Amino acid sequence: MAASSLLNPAISFPSYKPKLQANPKFRNPILRIGRVSATSDSSSSTPTNGSPSLSTTKNRRSADENIKDEARRHRAASGEDRSNFSAKYVPFNAGADSSEWYSLDEVVYRSRSGGLLDVQHDMEALKKFDGAYWRNLFDSRVGKTTWPYGSGVWSKKEWVLPEIDPDDIVSAFEGNSNLFWAERFGKQFLGMNDLWVKHCGISHTGSFKDLGMTVLVSQVNRLRKLKRPVVGVGCASTGDTSAALSAYCASAGIPSIVFLPANKISMAQLVQPIANGAFVLSIDTDFDGCMKLIREVTAELPIYLANSLNSLRLEGQKTAAIEILQQFDWAVPEWVIIPGGNLGNIYAFYKGFKMCQELGLVDRIPRLVCAQAANANPLYLHYKSGWKDFKAVKASSTFASAIQIGDPVSIDRAVCALQNSNGIVEEATEEELMDAMAQADSTGMFICPHTGVALTALIKLRNQGVISPTDRTVVVSTAHGLKFTQSKIDYHSKEIPDMACQFANPPVQVKADYGSVMDVLKDYLLQKSPMSKV
Repeated sequence: MAASSLLNPAISFPSYKPKLQANPKFRNPILRIGRVSATSDSSSSTPTNGSPSLSTTKNRRSADENIKDEARRHRAASGEDRSNFSAKYVPFNAGADSSEWYSLDEVVYRSRSGGLLDVQHDMEALKKFDGAYWRNLFDSRVGKTTWPYGSGVWSKKEWVLPEIDPDDIVSAFEGNSNLFWAERFGKQFLGMNDLWVKHCGISHTGSFKDLGMTVLVSQVNRLRKLKRPVVGVGCASTGDTSAALSAYCASAGIPSIVFLPANKISMAQLVQPIANGAFVLSIDTDFDGCMKLIREVTAELPIYLANSLNSLRLEGQKTAAIEILQQFDWAVPEWVIIPGGNLGNIYAFYKGFKMCQELGLVDRIPRLVCAQAANANPLYLHYKSGWKDFKAVKASSTFASAIQIGDPVSIDRAVCALQNSNGIVEEATEEELMDAMAQADSTGMFICPHTGVALTALIKLRNQGVISPTDRTVVVSTAHGLKFTQSKIDYHSKEIPDMACQFANPPVQVKADYGSVMDVLKDYLLQKSPMSKV
């Protein structure tokens, strides 16, 4: 991009006891956050009968005890060190009675036939508790500092990695991200009154990848303690995966190795793994080339593969879907729109919604929309062909760099999710996604280009009448806009070749005198005056 002209060189709080019974007349989309308390809470642990406890007994933590020590003490005192829930790897789309399965403590990424794996939970054990029980349990953990349940991911531990020891968990209390009512954007640009943006980018490293990485790195931490041959963790990345991996590995003291495509990610994304001490290889290829190399390397060296080929990450990412339902007080939205690149996330959302339906927390799932950049749109082309033979594409450069992927690993997962949710795939050109980003920002958001892709899909489906004005719709924002400031600078400078940048808002150059400033302000205020629009 061209250089821009915009830039030149010991208080105690009252304890809080959660309400465990939701009021069916009240639909509050905001997570019910309790006050942080100086006391501890033993709710949310799992006793020996496998039933997660809803006890709210309070005990003050001693001054020399941290939250992990406290959790450990509670488990030892109550004998709550064993879970009757379990999970295992099975071939993707295998039935519950599949003869091929693997322990989560094995280092394995593919089935015997070379296909994808999936994490399969013991649903019969989970079904011993009804939907109301799980709703109340998950709600009781929101906003707490109890280890590890203060995390939006680990508050659903029984559905994620049920057998992991809490001492092995590596968490930044990720998740619990804001569900933003996009009131003005919905009304002004779409004529909608129930539009929401799930800001997954308001997270530890600024993207939704934290949700999956806490699970994967926690399992690696466990494997290393079990003396498995794992020295470090590696990934190929378009930016956000490497940021999450490096941060969580740094927290646990585990070496991280990152393969990045040279000159294809933002500086804000590049600096994150560098700052967190990752071993970064800048490789003269695109993401697909990096992915090919990391798969070959991890087959030969004791490096654990962290890309979404590894199904563990999807277990964390699926909790964002559960969290959306939780934030709507367990009411199901009509639509959820998700940007798609390597396509693990669309399946993760489907899996989270489907588990909630199967375990009785809700009675249906939303329709899913996967939004792709037109410059990297293999799923869109596959969808438009009627799901005929999939063909990878050579991805072209896109401002939505994190989804600049032409040969997605999780294509089969994405097709499964869309076919089973009556889903749709849409695409966005570069101008469409940048305009949508600028429009959203003008109404108080500060989104990434990938969210611009999702909003473009929404605009198209709304204009086609597929999504109605009253449909409750959630757009998933996958990363923080601050990671992509250069693209915003270029847009508002009108320095993007062959793009009108019709919503650009460049600064006005004014002489340093009172009269000139007054003239400019009067013109501006006249334009903004309600009378000028009569």
